[in-house]
Amino acid sequence: MQSWILWMIVAAVLGTAELMTATFDLLLLAIAALAAAGIGAIGLGIGFQVVAFAITAGLMVTLVRPVARRHLTGHPGIRTGVAALVGREAVVLAPCDRDAGRVRIGGEEWSARSYDPDLHIPAGTRVDVFAIEGATALVHPQEEPWPN
Repeated sequence: MQSWILWMIVAAVLGTAELMTATFDLLLLAIAALAAAGIGAIGLGIGFQVVAFAITAGLMVTLVRPVARRHLTGHPGIRTGVAALVGREAVVLAPCDRDAGRVRIGGEEWSARSYDPDLHIPAGTRVDVFAIEGATALVHPQEEPWPN
């Protein structure tokens, strides 16, 4: 049996294993095996095939893998809806405490509560939106208010 056929079998086994594990690493090795099969198909010896496999695998793992991983797992994700409001600045319209309040977030009026249940935030205070629970913004003042 010719060596390039063995490399094709190795590539097929690695490709099948990649489908079962979804690690992306075995796919890179399968591509390296295909490169070695190509070298074998043009008639170069087993030494050249092994070198081609090693160089291709090394390049794939060091150059392609980090870029692919970053694209597969590293997207920060665009925040939309109420998640986009977290971290925004708001102005208190009606005093906020542990039970009730109103704030204006970018032109929209929202019901609000103080993030710290023991804190009373007077009207006119600039606050940061810490979280959204249902239709209520949990807010905290940008600066601690003076005691009354």
